[in-house]
Formats: sequence, C-alpha cells, structure tokens
Amino acid sequence: MSAADATTTATATTTATTKATTTAAGLAGAAAGGAATSGPIRGWVWRFFWSEVRLIAGRRRNQAGLAVLALVPVVIAFAVKASAPRPGRGPDFLSSITSNGLFVALTALTAEIAMFLPLAIAMLCGDAIAGEANQGTLRYLLTVPVTRTRLLAVKFASLVFGALWGVTLVAVTGVLVGALLFGVGPMTTLSGSQLEFVPALGRLGLVVLYLTACLASLAALGLFVSTLTEQPMAATITVMIVVILSWVLDGVPQVAWLHPWLIVHEWMSFGDFLRDPVSLDSAGRGLLVALGYAVVFLAAAWARLLGKDVTS
Repeated sequence: MSAADATTTATATTTATTKATTTAAGLAGAAAGGAATSGPIRGWVWRFFWSEVRLIAGRRRNQAGLAVLALVPVVIAFAVKASAPRPGRGPDFLSSITSNGLFVALTALTAEIAMFLPLAIAMLCGDAIAGEANQGTLRYLLTVPVTRTRLLAVKFASLVFGALWGVTLVAVTGVLVGALLFGVGPMTTLSGSQLEFVPALGRLGLVVLYLTACLASLAALGLFVSTLTEQPMAATITVMIVVILSWVLDGVPQVAWLHPWLIVHEWMSFGDFLRDPVSLDSAGRGLLVALGYAVVFLAAAWARLLGKDVTS
C-alpha cells in the first residue's frame, strides 16, 4: 500500500469514527434534553425516537432500499399495461389490475412481503444494536441517563415505524401509478360484492396495518439477533435465513403441524380484509402469532441487552 493510500484510509477511518461519535452524542443530547423537561419520560422518548427515525432515513443504503420498494409496483403496473392479461387469468389480484388500479398496490404487496420487505426490516435490525456496537456508538448512548430498557423500546419503535413506512410506500406508490395507468373505481371484493373507492382505500389501509404488524414480529426477532453480535451484516443474514427457511417449511406438507407456528405462515392472509364483511379467521391467527413472536423475542432481547457487557 502506498503512503497516499494509507493516508486516505486513515482519513476515512477517522471521519467515520468522528461521524459515529457525533451521531451518538446527538442522540444522547436528545435523551438528556428530554430528561430535563417537565415531562422527562415523554420528552425523552419522543426526541430519542425521532433521532432514531432521522438516523434511519439519513442512511444512503436505506434510501436506496426505499427506492427499490417503490419501484416494484411501478414495474408491475407497466408490465401489465404492456401485456394486458385477460380477466380471470394470472395470479391473484394480477388479472384484476386492468379493471381497477387499486389492485396494483395489492399485487405489489403480495410480491414484496415474501422477500423485499423482510429484507428491508432485516437490514434495519442489523443496524439497530449490532451496528451501534460495531461503530462504537452503543457505549456512548449508555453513558447518559438512558436505561437499556428504554433504549430497546425506542429501537423497536423505530423499527416498527420503518416497517410502516416501507409498507405504506409500496401501497401509496401502487395506488398512484395504478390510478394513472388504469383508473380507479368500485373494487370487487373476494366475496364478490363491490366497494366504492373510499371504503376500498380503507380496506387497503387495514392491509397495510396488518402487514406492518407481521413485520413488527420479525423486527422483534431481528432485534434479539442484533443483541447477539457486533456485526450488522451477520444479524441481517441470520434474520433472512429464518425468513427463507420459514417460507420453505411452510410449503412442505409433511410438516403441516409446524405451519401455524411459523412466523410467515399467515402473512398472505391479508385477503381476509378484502372480503365483505371482513373476516378475521386467518388474519386473526396471524395477529396472535405476530404478538407471540414479538413478546417472546422482545423479552429475550431485553434479557440479553440487560446482561450484555458493552465495551464498544
């Protein structure tokens, strides 16, 4: 390595370290500032939470990920516009796109909930604790009056917000591009009845909230994994391995007894919100499973973080 290369590397390392320290100091300042107000707990939580959200939104990698999530419904809409599948043919929702642009959003959510959205959450989970430890900012956060319990709570809340952000982005992009290319109108439900545009948007909103709850359970699992390592990429890969294995097992009939306990088993059950009236047979089970995963892995993450010797 030449002297110039060594100097460049050292400068980059120093800059990254300074940036990490500044970020941690900013978050710590937000926490301390919130603690000095008349409502210390509430003020601290909100300031720290929005600091986390700004940190997530400011990362170039996350911005690129959001762009990819938004691109999928656009690609689907233009592909269908070019090929114009006949009604009654193709995957669920896909054959209905040409009759109502709202189905672009539903088709995109169906496509992305299997891999793209979980990958986005896995990346955020990797940064949550493991990323802070890797950059050396975790110990700075814990030097101010920030309990580990509150730190974990804010990290989880920011992950749930990120999940809601991603799912909403896909849905809104799908609605806009669908309305532009195919128009909108009454939506035919899975029960055969029709809903006007505004009630149909309300049903889409319920789908967004349901998928956010499903991804929140994955965020809890990912947060626990993130407390086990100081390598954010290792945490991300581990979470994705869990997701992929869950999908594989969910498709194997020989282990049908295991299916109801898999984290992904009811993710596609958002179709219950597209019936008239709304049915919660499958989606209700999905919410209970999501709640169970969230409680178990948040408790495990709390126990791990509470006993973790933070040295970096």
